[in-house]
This record gives sequence, structure tokens and C-alpha cells, in this order.
Amino acid sequence: MRALTLLPLLYISTALAAPGHDHDVQVVLGESAALVDTVYEGLAYGNAPGSVVHNGGNALPEDKVETWSEEGREFMKQNGLVFELVKHSAFPNHQLRIREPNLCEPSVQQYSGYLDVTEGKHLFFWFFESRSNPSKDPLVLWLNGGPGCSSSTGLLFELGPCLITDKGRNTTFNPHSWNERANIIFLDQPVGVGYSYSSDGSTINTSPTAAWDVYAFLELFVTRFHKYAHLPFHIAAESYGGTYAPNIASVIYKKNKELAAAPSPKLAKINLASVILANGLTDPYFQMASVPDYACDGPYPVYDDPEGPQCVALRTKVPTCKRLIKTCYDFNSRLTCVPAALYCWSQLFGPLQQTGLNLYDVRQKCDRSEDADGPLCYKEIGWTETWLNNPKTKAALGADPSRTFEACNMKVNEAFMSQGDGMHNSAALLPELINDGIRLLVYAGNADMMCNYIGNEAWVENLEHKFHKEFKAAPSIQWVIDRSGRVAGEVRTAGGGGFGAGNVTFVNVYEAGHMVPHDQPEAALDMFTRWIFDASLTLN
Repeated sequence: MRALTLLPLLYISTALAAPGHDHDVQVVLGESAALVDTVYEGLAYGNAPGSVVHNGGNALPEDKVETWSEEGREFMKQNGLVFELVKHSAFPNHQLRIREPNLCEPSVQQYSGYLDVTEGKHLFFWFFESRSNPSKDPLVLWLNGGPGCSSSTGLLFELGPCLITDKGRNTTFNPHSWNERANIIFLDQPVGVGYSYSSDGSTINTSPTAAWDVYAFLELFVTRFHKYAHLPFHIAAESYGGTYAPNIASVIYKKNKELAAAPSPKLAKINLASVILANGLTDPYFQMASVPDYACDGPYPVYDDPEGPQCVALRTKVPTCKRLIKTCYDFNSRLTCVPAALYCWSQLFGPLQQTGLNLYDVRQKCDRSEDADGPLCYKEIGWTETWLNNPKTKAALGADPSRTFEACNMKVNEAFMSQGDGMHNSAALLPELINDGIRLLVYAGNADMMCNYIGNEAWVENLEHKFHKEFKAAPSIQWVIDRSGRVAGEVRTAGGGGFGAGNVTFVNVYEAGHMVPHDQPEAALDMFTRWIFDASLTLN
């Protein structure tokens, strides 16, 4: 079963849950041995963390390839489609295949195609120039989460230049697209997500490993498109992207340090300006502990009585969950991190799923029948699959014609879960960057149960960096949308000396679920634009 962001994890772990009974983790794992053996085979003796896993037999057929040079540029023809090739001596195992589509928003320059890796990995990207000033507006990378969910879905459902409509038969112009003032890349990663595929059955199963491929992609991209190389660069990532993005940012930061020390660097510096985490899973220790607080005392309580049996039972699960996550943090091993994931997801989220609510927006029920909300709780997500599986769409984008686009890939999700990847403390990668001037924005819609705003604000408040004391003392201030004058949420910020958007900023977005740009498109664009241009969110 598939889902938009973290829901595949929830489905697996709900199968492990036994609501209404007090189980320690040993009981949970013991009763679920068959499922654990099947889904997470090789936990103790399988592939090492960070490895490329070869699953044999999953390779996609590839057409005969022709290559040639023309006017100093290299080209190839594959599956009947012509691509420009981009290579770099620093990345002998990587190349970019590029096309120029004319879909979604024909009035702006677009590029799409694949990052090819000799290990058999092929990562799909789709780029849109800014509607305003492409030569000066920042460069942004957008990632969806899952793990295993496509950023192309985020493009068509949330913040891209066009939005899916008419049951997937068409798209419509999005006036609140984030390319209003930014050049934006949508990347399907890791391999197996969306249009991305493996030609030899290999997969990626940890965020640190996935980050290196993203770095190679960015370097090849700015090598080919020099006009974007000097621009401020921002990583924006949603949901499980809260785990991806800190890892990617850390790699960029470290490689930039190496380039600065090199006498004659061969690569371009990627001008990392900020990390934007959208309803992310970043520090599970605080975020998992916040689940009862949100479900029982939040702005949209799941249970009527905060002292009732459901809330009491939910709170009893927190100490064991926190102990297991702390052990994961201390030993950084899948032998400690997978049990934490299995216990916390099953015991804290299993009972919540049985309420029938959409846990990505608890203001709504979720009817998963095909003629209602669909299996993903958002019928429009199914529409994106219809449009992206149209052969004409695939040909225009250069997508592999034999690849069936899925909004989320459960096998990728299982591969990351088998390493306990989502239980690691990705927040620990951020202080070094913050202390060196790279800014952090964390925002969360207040109707999201999965990565709720209470837990997100808690980990940001407890993150140690040079602005920590200032942030801890910072009050919540109303955020008013610049154009409409509507109160859209609350902001806490530190750094910047009272000017600008701050160095560490948290935003609680009112009346929005997990996908803030979908639920509050005007507010999301206002927040994003102010952030990337370092304009205060609290001054109008």
C-alpha cells in the first residue's frame, strides 16, 4: 500500500500494534516476528548501513544508445529521445541527461532528465526558472519525503508552476507557485522514487548515502548551467525530507570547506544559504514524545478527553519510545534504530490510525475507497499518477517509457526502514552549519498529526547552537500575510539582530496540515519568499 509521505511507515507499524494492551517493545517485536523477518530481512546480517543494495531482477529494459558530439556539446539518443549529456572529470561515474520540456508552464525555461550513475541508478529531475528574475533569484531544491515519495507529486499537488486537475487529464496554472521568485529543481530521489529507476536492481537504503548522489547532481547541474552557480542556494524538504535535507546540507557544507582549502578547485562552490524543513521528521526523540500532547491537547484534539483512557494509554508508550530512540542515538546502529522505529510507530500511531482520521490533516476523515478520497487520502495524488503515466508526458520529460510512475514506492520505504534510518538524529548535523551562517527555517501546519508542530518546535528549541539562548527566550509573534493582511500563523526567531527573517526560525502555520503549500498556498508563498530574501516574517 502506498501513501503520500510517511504513511507507508504507518501501515507497516500499525500491523505491529495491538491497541488497548500495554506491550513492551520485546512483546511487539516478538509477536511480529514473521512480519519483521519478511519486511526487514537481514537486519542483523544483511547489507551494511549506507550500502547500495542489489535486488536483482528489477532492472528496466534500456533501448539501444547512440552518442555523438555537436558544436562542443555531447548528445545521446535513448528510447527514441535525444538528450544532451553533461559530464565532469570529478564525477567519472555520473552524467546528466537533459531535455527541454514545454509542459506545465511553457512561458518559463525548463529542463528535465536524469542523473545517471554507473552503479545503475537514474535520478529524475525537473527544473523551472523563476517567473521574475532568473539571473538573480535564488536556486532552490525541493524534495518530498516518504522515504519513497516523488517530488513530482509535490510539484503538481503543492507548490509547482501548475497543479493537477480534471482527474489527471490536465493541469492548471498555479498563481502561488514557488517559482514566482525562485529557480526551483524538483528531484526524485533516492533511486526507485517516482520516475527515478534502477537499471540493475540496485537501491539506496540510508539518507547519508543518498546525499552523495544529490551532491553530484547539483555539481553537474551548475556545471552545465553556469548562470545559476553564483546564486544563493536553498534546500527545502518536506516530511521525511526533514531527514534527507540535513544530510544533504552537511555534505554540501563539508565539500565547500574542501573546495575553499584546495589550491585549484575543480568544482563550483554551491552557495548554501539555508535549509528549509517542512513538517519534517528530523529529531524523533522530541517529535515522537509530542504525539500524545498533540493528540490530546492540540488545537484539533483527536480524543475528546485529555485525561481519558486513550490519552492515558498513549502517554504510557512515550518512556519506552524515548528510551529506544536514545539508544539509537547513542549506538547509531540498525540493531538499535529499527526496534525504536517499530515500537514508536506502532504504539503511538497505530491507535491513531484506527480513528479513521486523515493523520496528515486531522480536521478531516479519510475515506480510502477509490470513488472517495482514494488510498492516499487525497484523490488528487492519484490524478498525478494518471498525468505522469501518460506516454506524451513521459516523452516530453524524457522519463523512461517503461517506468510506471507511482506517487510513493513502498519498496524504497522498506529499504530505509530496514536500517532504522528515520530514527537517527538528523538535527545533530545542523548546529555546525548554523554557527557558520547557514540559516534554518522549520515550519509546520498546525493540523498535521504525523510531524506535528509541537514536536517540531520542541526540537528546534532544544537544538544547541550560538543562537540557542536567544531562540529559547524568543516569544511567538503573529505572522501576517503581506498582501491580504490575514493572520497566517506564529513565528519564533533568533539571529539577524532584529532585522530580516532570522538565522533560526520556527513557523506554526494556522489551518494547514502536512502539506502547507496545498492547504495555505498564499501563506506558504509569502513565508517562502520572505525567507529566501531574508525579509522579516513579523514586520509588515
